Amino acid sequence: MSTNEPNASLDGVAPSRLQLPPGPWTNLLDGLCARFPAIARERWLDRFARGRVLDAQRRPLAADAAYRVGMEILYFREVAEEPRIPFEERVLHRDAHLLVVDKPHFLPVTPSGGFVAETLLARLIRRYDEPELVPLHRLDRGTAGVMLFSRDPASRAAYQALFRERRIHKRYEALAPALPDLEFPLVRRSRIVAGEPFFRMCEADGEPNSETRIDVIDRDGPFWRYVLEPVTGRKHQLRVHLAALGAPILNDPFYPLSPQALADDYARPLKLLARSLRFVDPLEGSERWFESGLGLWPLE
Repeated sequence: MSTNEPNASLDGVAPSRLQLPPGPWTNLLDGLCARFPAIARERWLDRFARGRVLDAQRRPLAADAAYRVGMEILYFREVAEEPRIPFEERVLHRDAHLLVVDKPHFLPVTPSGGFVAETLLARLIRRYDEPELVPLHRLDRGTAGVMLFSRDPASRAAYQALFRERRIHKRYEALAPALPDLEFPLVRRSRIVAGEPFFRMCEADGEPNSETRIDVIDRDGPFWRYVLEPVTGRKHQLRVHLAALGAPILNDPFYPLSPQALADDYARPLKLLARSLRFVDPLEGSERWFESGLGLWPLE
């Protein structure tokens, strides 16, 4: 099983880690080709030649190096002809412990699927030459707004605990159809589970595992501006909750599912914004408040 390894990078991309499983192979090249059949042998040879397969001490390995069961290697995922995402992040704050960024729509936070170099993490590692950067929470690729990164491994656990222990106040804004028959503010609690297709979530019967506080701050026109304050952090929670109330977020390709769901339309971003994060700093004891400068208008 491979996992992201944040402590080294090449061209701003963090490597993945693999512990070699049992097998009959005599060299690394044969073993990796068998482990990852979708990657051509020629591509592995090219990675070895460019020093993109390393041992646990981050030393380049040769393709004909002996295959040793249990050996740990690092390798760099690559996507051929990865397209440039034409939106730029904006740094809101940087100190010894935190890097706070306004993330644009469409830009993934970390490598996944067809995105490796074109991720917020990779861009920031390249900009600041900081391979120790680690995101402290998650934002969907389609969601824009405030994103926190840890710069210092020594203080990382203290900031991670803010999210794990729900000691951080998250405020989102969304544009969605008006709900004049409901009384606001309201709280939506439900059980969110994996749905179909695999990239969607859905509500199901059973004990609630998600909670969102919802209010309205602009009721002008057919689309209202909602304030969303998640108490829990389930995948797609805000999108699922508003859709379940009868107000799917404007331009959401998943809720309801659109035939063009897997194709980006840069002219129609998801109208969901992580507006602000507020918390008491675990090191200094002072209140910190970071707010996005992005907007949700116009109504494309």
